[in-house]
Amino acid sequence: MKLEVNGVHVAIGNKAIVRDVSLRVAQKQFVGLIGANGCGKSTLLKSLYKSLKPQTGTVRLNDLDVLKAPARQVSRSMGVVGQFNEVSFDLTVFQMVLLGRTPHKRLLEPDTQQDIDIVNQALAATHLTDYASRSFLTLSGGEKQRVVLARALAQQPRLLVLDEPTNHLDIRYQLEILSCVKALGISVLAALHDLSLAAQYCDYLYALRDGTVVAHGTPAELLTEPLIKSVFDVNCRVYRNPVTNGLGFAYQL
Repeated sequence: MKLEVNGVHVAIGNKAIVRDVSLRVAQKQFVGLIGANGCGKSTLLKSLYKSLKPQTGTVRLNDLDVLKAPARQVSRSMGVVGQFNEVSFDLTVFQMVLLGRTPHKRLLEPDTQQDIDIVNQALAATHLTDYASRSFLTLSGGEKQRVVLARALAQQPRLLVLDEPTNHLDIRYQLEILSCVKALGISVLAALHDLSLAAQYCDYLYALRDGTVVAHGTPAELLTEPLIKSVFDVNCRVYRNPVTNGLGFAYQL
């Protein structure tokens, strides 16, 4: 599934947060958004999955006009993992993940064996099988993040939108979550703060500063020392990581 974003502008109050942003995610492409805190990454993603309404611009999933289509219809194709996933009601992990089947069901339609199988597959993919009967409210931040990813996987989306998906996760689960997402073979748009992970998992990157796209390209093309200085205001040495054979980064203020 292809995502096409054209001229999206989002203002909150009198302040422009996202300024005329355009980007593309091709079929089965893993695209990353990078930039300093406050550059507009999360606001842009929220406008794409209809949590915020942009003042101008278009968002299309193949032929579907996302900004005009009903949220339920969008949810059948787009899964979302946001930064903050607190709930005030008590559900088990299994029940939380089962909510991912909601866009595919009619009102009051009972859960089928297929729904149960899909949920169990999502739990296994995120290493949560042993947590199925646990209360979601008792989990750590990292565990909750994995549950929310499992819920998104249960939607069987063709595009997955991730807003800092490895927040609260230790190194092992950062790698496991992103490897799991990469292995899905679907289109992905992810805001990432770790440049090493962005270089390792993304096929293409967009760099944001002050709400605008200032550069885009493959990780090798984009993640240069001048670009990192410009976007993050830190000095950086880019080198070849001997463990991953990918890009590594050493920072200094």
